[in-house]
Amino acid sequence: MSVRVVVTGLGMLTPLGIGVEPTWQGIVSGKSGIGPITSFDPTGFDTTIAGEIPEFQPEKYMSPKLIKRMDRFVQMAVAAAVMAMEDAGLQITPHLQPLVGAIVGCGLGGLATIEKYHKVLLERGPKKISPFFIPMLIPNMAPGMVAMHFGAQGPNTSTVTACASGAHAVGDAFKTIQRGAAKAMITGGVESVITPLGVAGFNSLKALSTHNDEPEKASRPFDLHRDGFVMAEGGGIMIMEELEFAKARGAKIYAEVAGYGLTGDAYHMTAPSPDGTGAVLCMQQALADAGLTPDDVDHINAHGTSTPLNDVSETMAIKKVFGERAYSIPISATKSMTGHLLGGAGAVEAIFSILSLVHNVAPPTINYETADPECDLDYVPNQARQVPINVVMSNSFGFGGTNAVLIFKRYIP
Repeated sequence: MSVRVVVTGLGMLTPLGIGVEPTWQGIVSGKSGIGPITSFDPTGFDTTIAGEIPEFQPEKYMSPKLIKRMDRFVQMAVAAAVMAMEDAGLQITPHLQPLVGAIVGCGLGGLATIEKYHKVLLERGPKKISPFFIPMLIPNMAPGMVAMHFGAQGPNTSTVTACASGAHAVGDAFKTIQRGAAKAMITGGVESVITPLGVAGFNSLKALSTHNDEPEKASRPFDLHRDGFVMAEGGGIMIMEELEFAKARGAKIYAEVAGYGLTGDAYHMTAPSPDGTGAVLCMQQALADAGLTPDDVDHINAHGTSTPLNDVSETMAIKKVFGERAYSIPISATKSMTGHLLGGAGAVEAIFSILSLVHNVAPPTINYETADPECDLDYVPNQARQVPINVVMSNSFGFGGTNAVLIFKRYIP
């Protein structure tokens, strides 16, 4: 019998708020976290909106000395981990240090740091580059600093798989515990690349919404008039534990991690396979790993980016996996409210999936105004819905054709 793994702690920061509770309340109420970009002057950019977190204060979670040595994405990882560890009530004693690890995903890493020091190099020369430049920008510094903060000496890696990074991190942490390499894992994903180069790069791909006049309506997954995703920053961290370990310390349990799938489209650098083949295989793999059938799934948190290609491809994939039942499964696209957290998205949406299960609520897909004939499933338009949920699936797909699917189920002792 395979090792059972459960989720015991949650922490997050998103454009809807700092912490799980304010973010979840924003999600359930259908609030948008999108607004005009304030972190730099976007004059001349095709896109001038994003999901920022201007109220984030890293000094609440770490020392000023460390803050200066971390890019913003690492600061966010540590902050979310502090929240999650407090929520879980997990104390890492010297005996436990080798048994607790950290896997945190990130898509792009310290882009703001790269931009800053490239300017320093050009204007002031190579000797003015900080010795912390390289450590600040590399993606694996997120799990590295999280582990250092708590003294976690177990498995420590970072998944860098574009918009599936956070989901792959959660899935890999699940498997790390199942194979006996750790008793508990601090895991999730983060991203903070709302910078001139970041926005310009995605604009050049024609990937971003240019619905600048009404920011709160720009992210509109599955709607006929969607025109691209909206960049956002933030992240989510969860504490995952081997069931017997969690029970022995009297931990509260949110949900059980049931299944994990990971596949590749092998099709295109940025576009999903038109027929959804990679996503189909990934959902099927996750179901098989969980020992479940399509009939067991009560709710899906879609990748739902609000891009023309992705939403059609994901809809097709869901139909191929679930058949006629696809039409009766409530499907939520929470990026309609948070924007797209890129490397942090999969982890944040995994947490939303867990909370959906805990509260028996399917979040709304806001800004769903005009039906797209090619996207004809139940996307829970505009208002949250109370619905019995015992099994939930969370989809994440990324550039390079990389796919991750997570399945959580209600914990039954």
